Amino acid sequence: MKLASDPEVEKFRGEFAAFLDAHLPSEAEAVPRPRSSSDLPEWARRWQRTLFDAGYLLPGNPPEYGGCNATLPQQLAHQEELSRRRIYPSYNPQGVGIIAASILTFGTEEQKQRWAVPILRAEITASLGMSEPGAGSDLAGLRTRARLVTGDSGEETGKRAGGGDHFVVNGQKVWTSGAHDADVLLTFVRTDPDAPKHKGISVLLIPTSTEGVIRKPFASIVGPDDLDFNEVFFTDVRVPRENLIGELHGGWAVAHGSLGHERSMLWLSYAERMDDLIKDAPSHEEWFATLLMDAQALRLLGYRQLSGEREPAELSVLKLLGSEAVQAASLHVLEAAGPEALLHPARTAPPNHMSLDAFTASWFERYVRSFAGTIAGGTSEIQRNIIAERILGLPR
Repeated sequence: MKLASDPEVEKFRGEFAAFLDAHLPSEAEAVPRPRSSSDLPEWARRWQRTLFDAGYLLPGNPPEYGGCNATLPQQLAHQEELSRRRIYPSYNPQGVGIIAASILTFGTEEQKQRWAVPILRAEITASLGMSEPGAGSDLAGLRTRARLVTGDSGEETGKRAGGGDHFVVNGQKVWTSGAHDADVLLTFVRTDPDAPKHKGISVLLIPTSTEGVIRKPFASIVGPDDLDFNEVFFTDVRVPRENLIGELHGGWAVAHGSLGHERSMLWLSYAERMDDLIKDAPSHEEWFATLLMDAQALRLLGYRQLSGEREPAELSVLKLLGSEAVQAASLHVLEAAGPEALLHPARTAPPNHMSLDAFTASWFERYVRSFAGTIAGGTSEIQRNIIAERILGLPR
């Protein structure tokens, strides 16, 4: 199916297109390139702020939070217009799409003004502290500990008490994208070690300038200069209690909300990557027909998900199909391009100053980056479990 055309949606699309024509940064302005997913050059900060002020950063939000109360079809039109032009709306995607969204959903009014709005206006950047050594896909297995203490006495409060002045955090995170450039980390910690593992988790906003926070970026498979991933170490880090997002020991709900924000329109990013491959692929062999069909199937299933009340678990179908189709097609392109595909660094499409450089990089880079799609936002194995249990009704 496809969502029917609507005059109000097309009016919104036209207004947004005109806004982009009038306000896009020039190629000369965008010469300083982002170094990580939490690094915003000054031009990128101005661009994000311009979108916020016009209500086009997150159009579904109210105006005070960077939107214009857009309907779901209007939000889709907004995403499609950005995709058509290969425009990246924020170079701090986790900060805008997950962390600020989580604060707006679970935070107090003071937290929204202190943290969410500055993130959305690109005054500060944020990274997501979820994964740990031994607890990447299994968030409930995290071991970073936050002990709630009273005043300066250091006395631990009752495990389920509501009082206390600050937390003391000890532990480690890994794969924390952009942490070395971020101003704050949305950090998932264990606050009740005796509770069932899904129920003893809390969420803290931890400024990276806090004493005891150490960030160590490390290279990816792309190359030694690709520094986005981080190890983050917490040693006796004091965090004010007012930085607790949501309920004490209620972090599992925040986690599901955070991942829900990430997954709700994630399928569209995979559709965009498939569209890029369709445009840029050097060969149109038999596999190319599969790519075309996968891209069409993903969009139709995505439109179906947006058309009404659907089972949330169906998002796992979109995530699994999209991420694995991109990976399979990327491998086909790599093989079709032959030995030249391994030249790196290289360009496989015209550079676009309003997109991520990785989207036009060498075929080697585009292929190896496709593995992130089958891991981030819930691994393919987890998606298959969700589909099996919640959609197909199979036993655990």
